[in-house]
Amino acid sequence: MKPDDIHRAIGILREETRAWRTPSVTVVAEASRSPFKVLISCIISLRTKDEVTTQSSARLFDRAPTPEAMEGLPAEEVARLIYPAGFYRTKAEQILEISRRLVAEYGGRVPDSLDELLAFRGVGRKTANLVLTLGFGKPGICVDTHVHRICNRWGYVATKNPDATEMALRALLPPEYWIEINDLLVAFGQNLCHPVSPRCSICRLSDLCSRVGVAQSR
Repeated sequence: MKPDDIHRAIGILREETRAWRTPSVTVVAEASRSPFKVLISCIISLRTKDEVTTQSSARLFDRAPTPEAMEGLPAEEVARLIYPAGFYRTKAEQILEISRRLVAEYGGRVPDSLDELLAFRGVGRKTANLVLTLGFGKPGICVDTHVHRICNRWGYVATKNPDATEMALRALLPPEYWIEINDLLVAFGQNLCHPVSPRCSICRLSDLCSRVGVAQSR
């Protein structure tokens, strides 16, 4: 994919994603407009299927919608509420630690700077950028496995890991697409551009895609 092709690609993806399920953390963000809920649901979502993230987040926020309410819960209860999310016991401890720090150090408010978010245990660049973009509407590029894989498959970037992909996209991707690129490519990756045997025969982006690393497709 040539750099200028990204405008056409984004236009196509905007049309296609109307028929696909919205990623779970985006659902939380649109429903709540709460940076805290975006942060916690993103923690839950790591290595967890979208439908599980949606259900687990709903149960947890019904019980504790704020850091103040969350910090008072026993770890066992948090773990029970988010089960069967992956690594649910570890995530329960992380959620409680984050909530306690937010109350003690930030007056219950989630910080809106990348460096401060990265200082919380269990928060990496993907999560921090998602909080900035979905929670605060601030510029950022959230790179998860879908964004990393697809941008390299297109030939739009040539990078070895998500952090390198983020830096490459910051230099290459037009700023107007920064916030939405994650939602678009997560939905695209879940529904069409699969890690193994992507559905290239019905993909409207096939003529733009270099198919880097694609050994077999449908």
